[in-house]
Amino acid sequence: MGRADPEEGQLPAPVKPPDGGWGWIVLFGCFVITGFSYAFPKAVSVYFKELMKDFHVGYSDTAWISSIMLAMLYGTGPVCSIMVNQFGCRPVMLIGGLLASSGMILASFTTNIIELYLTAGVLTGLGMALNFQPSLIMLGTYFDKRRPLANGLAAAGSPVFLSSLSPLGQVLLEKFGWRGGFLIMGGLLLNCCTCGAVMRPLDMGMKRKMEKAQDKYEAKEMLPIGGKSEEGISTTDGTKKAKKAKKKPKKGKKLLDFSIFSNRGFIIYTISKFILVLGLFVPPILLVNYAKDTGVPDTEAAFLLSIIGFIDIFARPACGMVAGLKWVRPHVAYLFSFAMLFNGLTDVCSARASNYTGLVIFCVFFGISYGMVGALQFEVLMAIVGSQKFSSAIGLVLLIEAFAVLIGPPSAGRLVDALKNYEVIFYLAGSEVVLSALFLAMATYCCLNRGKKEEPSPEKKPSAGGGSDTEEAESDVQEDEEHSSDNHQPPHSTDNAVVVTSEEANHVAEEQSGEGGGCPEGDGEVLARDGCNADQTVERDSF
Repeated sequence: MGRADPEEGQLPAPVKPPDGGWGWIVLFGCFVITGFSYAFPKAVSVYFKELMKDFHVGYSDTAWISSIMLAMLYGTGPVCSIMVNQFGCRPVMLIGGLLASSGMILASFTTNIIELYLTAGVLTGLGMALNFQPSLIMLGTYFDKRRPLANGLAAAGSPVFLSSLSPLGQVLLEKFGWRGGFLIMGGLLLNCCTCGAVMRPLDMGMKRKMEKAQDKYEAKEMLPIGGKSEEGISTTDGTKKAKKAKKKPKKGKKLLDFSIFSNRGFIIYTISKFILVLGLFVPPILLVNYAKDTGVPDTEAAFLLSIIGFIDIFARPACGMVAGLKWVRPHVAYLFSFAMLFNGLTDVCSARASNYTGLVIFCVFFGISYGMVGALQFEVLMAIVGSQKFSSAIGLVLLIEAFAVLIGPPSAGRLVDALKNYEVIFYLAGSEVVLSALFLAMATYCCLNRGKKEEPSPEKKPSAGGGSDTEEAESDVQEDEEHSSDNHQPPHSTDNAVVVTSEEANHVAEEQSGEGGGCPEGDGEVLARDGCNADQTVERDSF
């Protein structure tokens, strides 16, 4: 009879994503967070020359600032997952925005490179990590049918902010110096707190509506309908509360759910992403130096990255729209494989580009394929594990990717120094991306599809692949409703109704059947689950 209280382990109702409404505000916040997270480590490189002069260090020493930011963004994934599962997305994002801003503000007062590593690198990187992961979780909570489009639009924040923060950083450097630029950049990062504030939990409004409805329901149920009936109601309430208390310890929430490693789709995705990251970021990092070595002027060489960014801005939302089509979405993993294959073949074909025209063509196709990969990577992960386990899944995936980030680009730089040949590096990076694409497509077809064919008739079991994000919540609610209906049978019969338990009813039915009298009639009706004929009235309350 009582309200289904979430604190007592009961889910009031499965909260379905609205696919709009306040979700568009959440999408804009995710767009901003994604832009800062991916573009900020690259935009900071504008200040490296001034830092080299002031601190008397080399380029490799200053480059560690961006590397530490990216390492914190990827490597702290499990920590972010634990904090989100414990405290929720909004508090974690507010703390992350404060850390990111304070890191850059403190960096403006540093006196050596080590202090820069700790402030701009560790603090700012950790703050952006605490914003990036929860924003993606909230995006998956608010969008289901339009989730591919939402992921594509949010991913477009990376190229948009990269094309904006780099020129802004140059202007700030010329007018205020690197210290003033860091201070203003720290102020800009406070916008992450604003984005975190709009990440309203989806179930708040739904809980309020449910509480009002249940209050009305309880008021009707508690109306006096006879002394014995009230005793029966109180007895039923006591039995239900006792069973709730026994059931409560089973509903403990895991801080980091390692059970996702039993999902074959998640294992395949993780291996594929590790191989992909080994070669994905190598071409854009080496592109400018590669162009300079072929005789391209410095300004035109730098413009190549702008071409990639401009194409990337439109490629990500467009790919999100394609992925959201009804006949494409069930096969989004294969679309992701095609995007990776397209990107890898672009790297391989561009290895012999020897003039500026060839490099521009490479940048166009690389921008398209790179945008497709960026728009689909988290959509595929959401489809595999669902929104209920996405917070743990993304944290573990980012941690594994951190190792690939620390292996891929540095190894490519060492090979360039040793071989003095960029062609081999592009071949190597492209082959790694192609390998990841082939592995994902073949493993998905051979393992997952075969596993689906071997599965027995549909039963209540956790899904190993995509589907609706609310399946797990619906199954929990269904179990709770079945539990409530089995233990909740208030009477609504005549004035002389008597409430008895199922065991007592069966006992009375057996005695009466033995005497040949059947079930009682008229004023002496007994409300029981079994034992009565079809022509007798048995009333049962249900939700």
